[in-house]
Amino acid sequence: MRADRLVATLLLMQARGRITAAELAKELEVSTATARRDLEALSTAGVPVYPQPGRGGGWSLIGGARTDLSGLTAAEAQALFLIAGPAASVAPQVKSALRKLVRALPQTFRAEAEAAASAVVVDTAGWGDDTKDRPALVSVLQQAVVQQIKVRLTYQKRGSAPTGRVVDPWGLVDKDGIWYFVAGTPHGQRTFRIDRILGATLTGTPSTKPPDFELTKAWDSVVTEVEQRRSETAAIMLVPARFVKIFQHMHGRHCTVLANIGEHVRVQLTAPRPLDIARNVAGWGGLITVESPDSVQEHLARIGAELVSRYPPASPAGPAES
Repeated sequence: MRADRLVATLLLMQARGRITAAELAKELEVSTATARRDLEALSTAGVPVYPQPGRGGGWSLIGGARTDLSGLTAAEAQALFLIAGPAASVAPQVKSALRKLVRALPQTFRAEAEAAASAVVVDTAGWGDDTKDRPALVSVLQQAVVQQIKVRLTYQKRGSAPTGRVVDPWGLVDKDGIWYFVAGTPHGQRTFRIDRILGATLTGTPSTKPPDFELTKAWDSVVTEVEQRRSETAAIMLVPARFVKIFQHMHGRHCTVLANIGEHVRVQLTAPRPLDIARNVAGWGGLITVESPDSVQEHLARIGAELVSRYPPASPAGPAES
């Protein structure tokens, strides 16, 4: 919308003092002609902007005038970006708005606002876990990411004793309600599941982060690696059309719809092993038909035989005695 562009233009001019139509066009992703018309429209409307011709020229606010459209304190700016930042990972419009706003903030606010905006990534595709409560440690770790302070963690892997370590906080990921902490260690980037972190303390020591680090790209790499391990076996099966959405919700990105077959939908389900797939679909009984591979069918047959052996059908009742 044009009104949005005019507001963004004023904020950019306030932050930079002077801007050319070409620079404005690049920032707002419009043509140079459109940017120039917007600048002229502001001037015509009585906003104190004026052009300076020649080399080094551009458009400026007369006398360094300030149009206080943001009016944000440092704490308010950080709070805004902490709230809106996660949405930027799933909504391009929010990402664009944050990028424009951060450039309009006073220089002293920008570093923490930018850190807050990129501190959290939202990944809505689940990995089959049920935990949904936000861990209490998220706030502490988020503070460490924003303020760029090293953290001392006490972490317990599944089946192992707790261990302590000091890490550089790089970002947080909310994966369908399961939270992960991406950090730098002496051995490189590591990902910690937050509900397995027993304690986290800010050390007061400044942290470091690679200059080209981007949390979204880093998390994409983590997801790709995990999905490869979780998708070594693929099975083709028929699922009743009325249940396919439930089936997809249960298995997330591991379930791919291939084709509609009348009252059924042919899908592909992936998992680390054939046994894992068999266990995932055994509870559906005869509602699901596994077409391939044979290894999954064999595991299903064995599971079925074990259940029948453990829970044999009751004998039909004989005729009542007179």
